[in-house]
Amino acid sequence: MQTLGKLLVIAGSVAVVAGMLLWLFPDRVNWLGNLPGDLKIKGKNYGIYFPLGTSLFLSVILSAILWIIGKLMR
Repeated sequence: MQTLGKLLVIAGSVAVVAGMLLWLFPDRVNWLGNLPGDLKIKGKNYGIYFPLGTSLFLSVILSAILWIIGKLMR
């Protein structure tokens, strides 16, 4: 149970730091929704957005962070 508590504190801290960076420097991360692989379909009366490239990028980054945290917890 103590390990889960540490993991939640670390995850929360990372989320707070990421949120502050996005809030303070929005012009530096405007590329995040415009990666190659993000599909945008626009019609006259509708728009559809599939952030496939962004999802893959964030998945790789978060997997690496969680893998490192897992190694540090052992």
